[in-house]
Amino acid sequence: MDDLFFYSAKLIWSIISPDHLFLILFILSIILFWANKTRLALSLLTLLALSLLLLSLFPIGSWLLYPLEKQFIANPQLPKNIDGIIVLGGSVLPQTSQDWGQLETNSAHERLSSFIQLAQQHPEARLLFTGGNASIFVDQPTEADMVKDYLISAGLEEKRLELETQARNTAENVMLSKQLLQPKQGQNWILITTAFHMPRAVGLFCQQDWPVIPYPVDHQTTPSQFYNPGFNLLGHASNLVVAAHEWTGLLAYYLTGKIPTLLPSNCH
Repeated sequence: MDDLFFYSAKLIWSIISPDHLFLILFILSIILFWANKTRLALSLLTLLALSLLLLSLFPIGSWLLYPLEKQFIANPQLPKNIDGIIVLGGSVLPQTSQDWGQLETNSAHERLSSFIQLAQQHPEARLLFTGGNASIFVDQPTEADMVKDYLISAGLEEKRLELETQARNTAENVMLSKQLLQPKQGQNWILITTAFHMPRAVGLFCQQDWPVIPYPVDHQTTPSQFYNPGFNLLGHASNLVVAAHEWTGLLAYYLTGKIPTLLPSNCH
């Protein structure tokens, strides 16, 4: 069942991703021209042109990301005693790191820097990095394999560091982490992930009856600039793809019973 969900999600997203949809509709309009459906083709091209104009002017992706990012407060006040710190994968580029022989990350590097900072502030806490490889191809390097030396060189003790290497998505991150760590009731576990991704992650932890302390990082939105129109098609389009992916993930996880609500908050 986990394999079916994983591969189905990959296939569906490859079709409905906004950038792919724009391309599909553009190709369809060309086909309609060749089929002498000129009026329909022009209508479709006009719709595409207007959509791109609006997207270039307004940060629609940021508007969709903001409700996710504000769901949990940044820099939360932490209890004195911390039993463990978990950071979700998603910041490491495993194949690129292997090809170049050094750790290569994406824009979510703040997950790692915050993990290191909190680990140093709470030397008694257990430390877990969970991340396999989200590729559909087998025998690929994992995030956990690539990040180990980096975390140790940053000052984390190897004996404290635990690695989960099999997870391919967030649901597997949580399930496999619980199996590995065996958390007990009443313990304080900090969860680090990108802010817009935190609701889905927390919802999964709640479903596993494992309350965590959300520590969102890597915020993508700038609320003070929400209503300043300006031409930025590539930037706005990139944020739209990210937002659409996350909201699609939330809907899929909710419909399949993996999270309790469409927009999860703290466990109750």
